[in-house]
Amino acid sequence: MKPQQSDKPTLAESRQAVRNYYLADEYEVIRELIADAGLSPEERRAISDRAADLVRDVRSNARSTIMEKFLAEYGLTTKEGVALMCLAEALLRVPDNMTIHALIEDKITSGNWSAHVGKASSSFINSTTVALLMTSNLLKDSERQSVGDTLRKMVKRMGEPVVRTVAGQAMKEMGRQFVLGRDIEEAQREGKEYVARGYTYSYDMLGEAARTDADAVRYYEAYEHAIDHLAKSCDGDVRKNPGISVKLSALLARYEYGQRDRIMKELMPRALKLAKKAAAANMGFNIDAEEQDRLDPSLDVIEAILSDPELAGWEGFGVVVQAFGKRSAQTLDWLYALAEKLDRRIMVRLVKGAYWDAEIKRAQVMGLTDFPVFTRKACSDVAYLSCARKLVNMADRIYPQFATHNAHSVSAVLEMTRTAGLDNYEFQRLHGMGESLHNQVMKDSGVPCRIYAPVGKHSDLLAYLVRRLLENGANSSFVNQIVDTSITPEEIARDPIDTVESLGREISSKAIVKPANLFGEKRRNSKGWDITDPVTIGEIDRGRGQYREHRWKGGPVVVSDVIGTEVQVVRNPANPEDLVGYVTQASPDDIDAAINAAQAEFSSWSALSAAERAARVRRVGDLYEEHAHELFALTTREAGKSLLDAVAEIREAVDFSQYYANEAERYEGNGSPRGVMCCISPWNFPLAIFTGQIMANLAAGNTVVAKPAEQTSLLACRAVELMHEAGIPKAAIQLLPGTGATVGAALTSDPRVSGVCFTGSTATAQRINQAMTDNMAPDAPLVAETGGLNAMIVDSTALPEQVVRDVLASSFQSAGQRCSALRMLYVQKDIADHLLEMLYGAMDELGIGDPWLLSTDVGPVIDDNARKKIQDHCDKFERDGKLLKKVPVPDGGLFVSPAVLKVSGIEEMEEEIFGPVLHVATFEAKDMDRVVDAVNAKGYGLTFGIHSRVDHRVERIADRIHVGNTYVNRNQIGAIVGSQPFGGEGLSGTGPKAGGPQYVRRFLQGAVKQVPADSSATRVDGKTLQQLMASLDKKPVPGPSERMAHLVPILGEAPAPLDDQAEELPGPTGELNRLSNYPRGLVLCLGPDRDTALEQAATALSQGNQVVVIAPGVEETLKQAADAGLPVAGCDGLLDPEALATVDRFHAVVSCGETDLLKQYRQALAKRDGALLPLITEHTLDQRYVIERHLCVDTTAAGGNASLIAASE
Repeated sequence: MKPQQSDKPTLAESRQAVRNYYLADEYEVIRELIADAGLSPEERRAISDRAADLVRDVRSNARSTIMEKFLAEYGLTTKEGVALMCLAEALLRVPDNMTIHALIEDKITSGNWSAHVGKASSSFINSTTVALLMTSNLLKDSERQSVGDTLRKMVKRMGEPVVRTVAGQAMKEMGRQFVLGRDIEEAQREGKEYVARGYTYSYDMLGEAARTDADAVRYYEAYEHAIDHLAKSCDGDVRKNPGISVKLSALLARYEYGQRDRIMKELMPRALKLAKKAAAANMGFNIDAEEQDRLDPSLDVIEAILSDPELAGWEGFGVVVQAFGKRSAQTLDWLYALAEKLDRRIMVRLVKGAYWDAEIKRAQVMGLTDFPVFTRKACSDVAYLSCARKLVNMADRIYPQFATHNAHSVSAVLEMTRTAGLDNYEFQRLHGMGESLHNQVMKDSGVPCRIYAPVGKHSDLLAYLVRRLLENGANSSFVNQIVDTSITPEEIARDPIDTVESLGREISSKAIVKPANLFGEKRRNSKGWDITDPVTIGEIDRGRGQYREHRWKGGPVVVSDVIGTEVQVVRNPANPEDLVGYVTQASPDDIDAAINAAQAEFSSWSALSAAERAARVRRVGDLYEEHAHELFALTTREAGKSLLDAVAEIREAVDFSQYYANEAERYEGNGSPRGVMCCISPWNFPLAIFTGQIMANLAAGNTVVAKPAEQTSLLACRAVELMHEAGIPKAAIQLLPGTGATVGAALTSDPRVSGVCFTGSTATAQRINQAMTDNMAPDAPLVAETGGLNAMIVDSTALPEQVVRDVLASSFQSAGQRCSALRMLYVQKDIADHLLEMLYGAMDELGIGDPWLLSTDVGPVIDDNARKKIQDHCDKFERDGKLLKKVPVPDGGLFVSPAVLKVSGIEEMEEEIFGPVLHVATFEAKDMDRVVDAVNAKGYGLTFGIHSRVDHRVERIADRIHVGNTYVNRNQIGAIVGSQPFGGEGLSGTGPKAGGPQYVRRFLQGAVKQVPADSSATRVDGKTLQQLMASLDKKPVPGPSERMAHLVPILGEAPAPLDDQAEELPGPTGELNRLSNYPRGLVLCLGPDRDTALEQAATALSQGNQVVVIAPGVEETLKQAADAGLPVAGCDGLLDPEALATVDRFHAVVSCGETDLLKQYRQALAKRDGALLPLITEHTLDQRYVIERHLCVDTTAAGGNASLIAASE
């Protein structure tokens, strides 16, 4: 019986279905696929029985390859497997001995090699294991040496050659197992033996997505050369000829949905030329499958190539379809409809799929409604069966190529083709994998098999190797199970439909968190918009299009009538001709009336329960999402933000509303609302930071008067209108647009205001602090997030492609106008030339222009002052011959060239340049500590990036760097609320971190003591204070348990140490998010009486600080505490407040004095240059004595996400 075709959807219907099924419900899709597979119970039994027999045959006849044995012993579910892979891969790239040595020590000492000794079925792997164990012990012993460095180095030298030899052998073997040849000529020679045995080949030129146009040209030429060479081996039937597999991402550096025009103008012609060459030789030409967000542009390219009339009659054009994608069946329907429409015959290779773990992470990070791929391996296996059935029925137009290493899948294909009477198809396997299975199948059935074989340098192996190891190193993979004889053939051959049906509706993996539930049941994730999805983009464009020429009117949003009459005209920074709207400025009378109204409202708003306030705060986030299209338009036109940034802006604002609502409920009863708070927000996050400041205060029970940035007041007006719509009383949140000199100065110097929340420059924060000190209560909080000189350090183990990707985002996204943006890149000298060349090439690919367009990466800077300052800075460097790279920008609009400038180090940077400007320096591997010291010495402490594969090195840098947010092997922008709390230390801010667990508490007032000072007490001057602090120089701080054991008997009960353990925060898979508390440093406890001073000292010491106590009658107790080993010193008396203005080296001051004394202390502190130091009055509140630091690590950067794959089984 010949395969039949009936009721096939049209090309347009199929394309729409592909789009509709992108994030479809897993249960519904699987139900349809099972029905479409149409396998009777008898057929299913026959398939499983045949598969079990196949397993038995393979086990009795086969010799596993070394790679399969390696995976059986060191799968990626073992720590040792991951360590070996990282080591082997990085050894191919690392040029300098010092780093090679550090890498070997790092990876080998991390493994439990003794557990693997003698276990493997290969003598090579066993001898490798013994060598690794010996080396591991030598290296570990060397860490324990107390005789000194000489012995340590000698022992290390004994160990290193062993490891180098073993790692070199292992890598060579791995390379041979996975890569057929370093070039197409060698590959063809190596493959001759298999060709003689009846196999054919499809060659894949190694190397992942192009980052630069030079990459794309190089890959194109490699494909072209391979086709020319293979053409000599082609004759007759295209199915018997060798073929080539092409990755479209290798042919254009910007192969992304937003770059469709470039794809069709640049990539498509390149791919078409290659296809025509392949057609002329009558060879197979396969378009490889890539990430799910690239499927739509891939289909456009496929249709354009196949539509070329010159290719008519050629049957070698092929497409790879990944069964793990929920729309695989619809993709097959579309390909069939295309072949029908063009009257062509094509090839389709059906694979299970790669990049699975990355798809899961991406959907979680982006807040999508679901995943584009199945969350269980059994579901992917079911989809494979259903798609195989579909392909068998499409054989009149499609030559099916079944790529699988799974005995059940092979058995199913044999059964389906037998019943359909189809003999025109082939199997495929990967070079080095599934050999024993396919040898057996070929012998038994005679069905031809093609080997997919990578070709290229071993140093290009990583991305390919990671995918193969992840797919085949998992415990559930057939490759792994076939060599594990403890698993019966029947278990291996189990029908996946049985597995899936036994789960009922609960088909999705419980181990994989849906994007909406990323933060647990109590807080929903903000809604995401996937701007690579044509359906979503269509909705956004229709929605925001209504506001393309809209003109907004804004002004003070206050309870009373607006008195101000001055109007500011708002223009689009990308296009001065685009009039966005008008903003009326607040007058002094408006400001006065607003504060009065906020004061009057405070009693009723603060009297609501935390739950009632939280419900309204959450509703603000809901309304932002409902009005997203208008907010997208306004964010782009007023603030110059791209759609990518506009989506992130709204999502962050929504996240703040959800998170702070929960936090306010958590802190209910832990303090009272403070009163009227002033919130001053920046233009660079005009909705997110603006909303975050306000929501935290409203949730805490305060009323708010808000001053938005002058450049982005329309967004603020719209946001406040939505806040009122959410049920927040008009007097509880009022908006006062205007300049800093008028509105800002008035609000921050008004005694009716209880505190200030500010994001902006360090200099402005210092001015605000001075105004507050002169006019407000001395304990009025100033929560300030200020600037940074943010650095990244890249060592020679880093993967250059990842570094370039992350540097581009960190430096140039948002036109570099982020507090977190990368300003100072340190690259290890050994790799600098190659890395910077790649960076410059990638910069040439940036789209610069109108941020409304999806193709734009870098939009305008905010105003002409900003543009001039950035331009002047770059011009100076250009005059000095230190401009390394700049990119041309369009005329009109406030555009600045993304630029790279050469410096010797961060010492040369006098201030933050707030724009798309990156400074670069190189360093020697031995000087890494000096680089960290230089960054710390600048006094800023906001974000820091590390790119390295040496875990010990990462830990050392992260421990030594004084910043609020450290990012490892990823970019250093885009902190997620509740997952990556954001904020710095030193010159970069006061803390606590926005989006973190201490933020809302700072806007509550806990119980405070006010104790009169003894006027007869001795005055202690600055010189004495300096001596007391100096006496602590050599006093170490004991660990948490030791310090508490010494402290409690002498000073009494104190809070538990917050630095005792870090908190793991929720976030996407493949990412570590860890929040830690660190002692502030040296804390002055100033009583003013004995008992209070000792309570202050107990709390400060409990949190790991060094402490100086100055208060009457404390010396005797302090001597006891010091003798017990606590880092404390002090003397009787009262500190002269002026000492706080002149003496350095302390980090916080604690006092429970009366208002006059507190005011003197705060005035003295306000006179200081540099970081804003806190005056702590809640003297037993542990949070006030620590600073928060966050570490975010992309745990998949060095080798995929093995734990996720294991969990999905």
